[in-house]
Amino acid sequence: MKDNSPKASVKTLGCRLNQYEGQAIETKLRNAGYEVVPFGEPADVGVVNTCTVTNEADAKSRNAIRRFIRGNPNALTIVAGCYSQISANEVAMIQGVDYVIGNHDKLNFLDYIADQKPTSPVIIRDKINKDDFSIGFVGESRFEQRANLKVQDGCDFMCSFCVIPFARGRARSRDFNDLISEAKTMIASGVREIVLTGVNLGTYLSNDTEFPELIEKLSDLDGLRRIRISSIEPTTISPRLFGLMSDPDHPLMPYLHIPLQSGSDKVLKRMKRKYSVADFKEFIEYATDQVPNISVGTDILVGFPGESEKEFEETCGTFWDLPFVYCHVFTYSERNGTPASKYKDSVPMHERRTRSAHLRRLSAAKRMDFHKRHKGKHMRVLIENAKDGNYFGYTDHFLKVKLTNASEDSANRMASVKIGKAFPEYCHANILS
Repeated sequence: MKDNSPKASVKTLGCRLNQYEGQAIETKLRNAGYEVVPFGEPADVGVVNTCTVTNEADAKSRNAIRRFIRGNPNALTIVAGCYSQISANEVAMIQGVDYVIGNHDKLNFLDYIADQKPTSPVIIRDKINKDDFSIGFVGESRFEQRANLKVQDGCDFMCSFCVIPFARGRARSRDFNDLISEAKTMIASGVREIVLTGVNLGTYLSNDTEFPELIEKLSDLDGLRRIRISSIEPTTISPRLFGLMSDPDHPLMPYLHIPLQSGSDKVLKRMKRKYSVADFKEFIEYATDQVPNISVGTDILVGFPGESEKEFEETCGTFWDLPFVYCHVFTYSERNGTPASKYKDSVPMHERRTRSAHLRRLSAAKRMDFHKRHKGKHMRVLIENAKDGNYFGYTDHFLKVKLTNASEDSANRMASVKIGKAFPEYCHANILS
C-alpha cells in the first residue's frame, strides 16, 4: 500500500453476521484503494457498522460514532447497519455524521459517498425486499483457517422481544452462485472450515436449493475440510442434516447451536416462540439419538417481562436436564419498537442480573464436565494460527483445545490429538500425527 493512500477504519458492533459484514466492508475499502487502519487511529473515512438489538446496543453504537468523529473531525463519517435502518433520523442528528446507510445498501456504500463532506447528512435507507441477494465478494481476501460465510438474512418469525425483522427485513437468501464464488475464494486463501451464518439459516431457499442441498453442494468444493452451522432455529432443522453429521467422512460437523430462550412454556408463549418445552426436548432427544457424538449449545434470555422465580427455575432445570454443552446467557434488555417493550410486568434489573449470574454458573459447570469427559480420547483438530505464541484448535464437535506440542508448520492443518487436562475454557491436547 502506498504511503499516500487514503486511510479508512471500520468499527463493527454486534452479532456474528455483523462481524462478517464488517470484514466485507474492509475488503471493499481495500479493493477501492484505501489502507484499512485500526479503529482509533487517524483516518480519512470511518465506517461504524452498528447494532440495534437493544437500547443498550444503540447507546454503544452512538458512543463509537462520537469517538470516531472526535478523533477525526474532518473525515467522512459513515454510519451503516441495523441502527441506521431502524433510527436513521436519530443517527443523522449526531453532530458530524455524513452518511446514514441502512442494511439494504451498506455493502454498496462506496457507490453513494463523495470525496467531500456533504453540507448535511445524507440518508440512504431503501426498503428491504425479499428477493435473493448477492454480495459480489471479489478481490483480496484476508481469512484464517475458519471463516464465516453469509448465506441468509432477515427473519419472518416475529418473536415479541426481537427487532431484527424490522432492522434486517424479512427472510431472504443469498444467490447460490454468489455464495459459492465467495466460498471458493475463501478456500483458495487457506480457509479449511466454513461457518454458515445468517439470521434464520434453516429457511434458506434460492433457485430451489434448500439448506440441506446447499450444504451438500458446498461439501463438493475441493479443499474444504469442514462445514459448521452457526445458530439455527430448532423448527427449521431438516432431519436430513443428521445423516450428514453422523457420517465421519462428511465435512458437516456434529455440532448445533439452537436457541432455547426459555425453559418455561409460559415464557415461551409470551415470547411468541414457535415450540413448547416438550417439543424442544423431543427434538434434542432425536438429534442425540441420530448423532450420538453431537454437541449442542444454546441461547437463553433471562429476565423476560413477567418471568417469575418459578419460571426461571423451570428454565434452569430444562437447561440442566438436557444434554447441552453450554449456554450463552443474555440478560433481557428493553428494545423500543418491540411488543415486549410495552409489557408492564418487568423484572427488576438487579434480579435479571442475579438470575443471569446463576445460569452462567450452571453453564460453566456443564462446559467443565464436557471438557473432563474427553480426557484421554483421540480426536481430530483443525489447528489455527498462533496467538501470542500459543496454538489452539477445535475438534469436530467444537471442543476447544490448546496444543502443547505444536510448531509453526502445524498451523492450518488437520491433526489427530490426544485430549489431556481440562480447564474451564479449553483442554490441553497433544498432537499425535
